[in-house]
This record gives sequence, C-alpha cells and structure tokens, in this order.
Amino acid sequence: MILELPRGTEHFGAVRLHDVQRVYELDSGMKKFPTKAREAVATISSDDIQKINQKMAIVIPIKDEKLKLLEGVLSGIPHDCHVIVVSGSQRSPVDRFMMEVQMLKQFNHFVQDEILLIHQQDPGLAEAFKSVGFDSILSEEGLVRKGKAEAMFTGILLAKMLGKEYVGFVDADNYMPGAVHEYVEIYAAGFLLAESPYSMVRVSWVYKPRVVEDKLFFAKWGRVSEVTNFNLNRLVESYTGFGTEIIKTGNSGEHAMSMRLADLLCYASGFAVEPYEIISILEQVGGITPTQVASSPPVVSSGVDIFQIESRNPHLHEDKGDEHIEKMLLSSLRAIYHSPICPQNIKNSIIDTYKNHGSEIQKELVKIKPPSEVKFNSFIEALKQQSQTLTELK
Repeated sequence: MILELPRGTEHFGAVRLHDVQRVYELDSGMKKFPTKAREAVATISSDDIQKINQKMAIVIPIKDEKLKLLEGVLSGIPHDCHVIVVSGSQRSPVDRFMMEVQMLKQFNHFVQDEILLIHQQDPGLAEAFKSVGFDSILSEEGLVRKGKAEAMFTGILLAKMLGKEYVGFVDADNYMPGAVHEYVEIYAAGFLLAESPYSMVRVSWVYKPRVVEDKLFFAKWGRVSEVTNFNLNRLVESYTGFGTEIIKTGNSGEHAMSMRLADLLCYASGFAVEPYEIISILEQVGGITPTQVASSPPVVSSGVDIFQIESRNPHLHEDKGDEHIEKMLLSSLRAIYHSPICPQNIKNSIIDTYKNHGSEIQKELVKIKPPSEVKFNSFIEALKQQSQTLTELK
C-alpha cells in the first residue's frame, strides 16, 4: 500500500491526533521501499501487511443483519486474520443466531478460515463475567447488555484469548466486500506507521453514498459524523486554544487498536462506543485530569498514536432509517456531554442545540470498565466451561 504520511498532527497531552491520510495505491507489491524523512508518502509492502494481519483479529458485531451481507463481509477479510463474530441476533421466535452459525459453517467449508463465534446473550458468558466480579457489562437481568459496545468488548477479550497483538472492528452491514478488505489493509498499514505500541487506526470514508431523488449521491460525511466531529473538535480546541478540524472519524465503526491500548480503555455502552474511545484516550492520557493510566510511565513516555486514513472504496451500508440515525446521534452527544473533560459551555451548547432531546442527552452514560480489570485467566476458564454458544471453526 502507498499512502500519504500525516500532513499535520495535533498534540493533546501524550496523545498524537494525526490528520487524515490519503491512500494512493491499494497494493504496492512485495518490495519494501524505505520511507525517507523528506518523502510525503509511505510505501508498505504486502509482505509487511501480511505479517500484521497474522497478529490481528477482526471482530464483527452483528445483530439481525442479512446473511448475504455477513457473508460478503467475511469474504473481504484477509485470510491471515482470525475472525471473531459476536452476535446479538434474536433467538426466538426465529433463531437467527443458528442461521448465522449454519451460514458460517457452510462458508468455512470452502475457505477454511479461523472463525470464533459467540452469542452476546449466552448465559455462560454472563456467568463468566460474574465469576470474576466484573459486572459493569451486565444488565439488570444478569445477562450481557445488548449494545454494540458490549459486543466489541467481548470480541476484545476473545482476541486477547487468542494471543493477538491487534484487534480490528468491521460492521456487518457493509455491501462492499472490497471495502472491507481495504479497511483491514488500512489497519495493518497504520500499525506499521505507529511509533507507539499504544495505537489506534480509524477509517475515514472517502464517500458515504445514499439515494437522493432516485439518484446515488456520494456524500462526503454521514449525518451523525458531522455533528460528532464538530463537537469533538470543539472539545480539543477548548484546551489547546487553537481552532481545529483534526478529528474526522468520530463515528467510525471501522477502526482497530493495538491490544495494549484496547486493554486500557473504558467503553461507553451502545452506539456511544466509537466517539467515547477518543474521549477515553483524551481523559486518560491527555494530561487534563490525573488518572491511574496517566501515571503509568510506559503510556505517557510512548504516547498514543491515533491515525485517520481515508479509504478509496466508498462506504455503502444498510440504511436503517431515521430512528437509528437519531439513536446514534444522541448516544454520540451523550458520550461527549458526560465526559469530565467536557467544558460547561460545550455542554450548554449541546443542550441548546438539541432542546427537544435534552433529557435524553442528560441521561447517565453507562460505561464498561477496561478489559485490564477483568481477571482474565479465571474469566476464560469459566467461559470455556459454561458457554453454550462459544464455537470455533477451522
């Protein structure tokens, strides 16, 4: 892959927020070209990308998506990556999870991928969390909550169980397998560029097509992304004192982290998860408030790299309607509003702008404690003994 080096970097404490990088060539071949300081691009060999893919798990959170979409997503993930499917799909009156299991088995009969899958509402999964005293992911009914963040968190623990150094996420509603393949290659390229072992790579979609008056319109930004990015940048500039548009991936479902970073972050429940990952990093190593992580010399000395890399493929996904968009928007705003580093004037502005939803935004933000706080070995032992749905396909 040949991609642009960051044209600018915003420093926020120990966090390096890199400006969006453009991909010039999706596959630069096997030869590795050294990147010199004066050059504007990095040329990364397919061999180097393959080495990262072998160390990476790709988590696919799914909830009642069309099976054809899931199959397409699977077909786009490089073979060297270990696939983890975390399903929140319904079990009755139609058992969609079993339909997913059957489709995955049939698909894997032909490709022989390494696939791990589990159902989010598996009682054994909940019991494993209870057995180690980790209840911040559990609902009042005693099961793992049904949100996207909970599926991602479960995927992180399974990737950790597999001994992976990197974990990436891909939504299950993508219509373009070629785009999925590019996203994963972008993750690998970003990790190869990172100076810190604590790194995150977020995909900036070149276009998000949608139908407008019977024509396909290639929009630059999603309706939620514009609002989320604007408010995240306002938060950053309120501390730096300089206006900025550095954050352009506030709602990027397609992103990846080094396991060392993923292990340290708090996660906001549901659709607030993607913007809150950025917030959590700023809270913990941004130097604004003293925290346990900020006092950890390895993180502070290494810093955290956040890359934003623009895809060549447009992001064409399932249209879930205005109600879904509104849920995402309010969850994103809640993630910003409830952060202890969010200034009061930004909180006031959010409430003034969305007066009709003020009470919803002010609802308590539900968080999941970091994976590092899970007594990991005991959790995995309990999960293997009690899970009813944990399945490994090879």
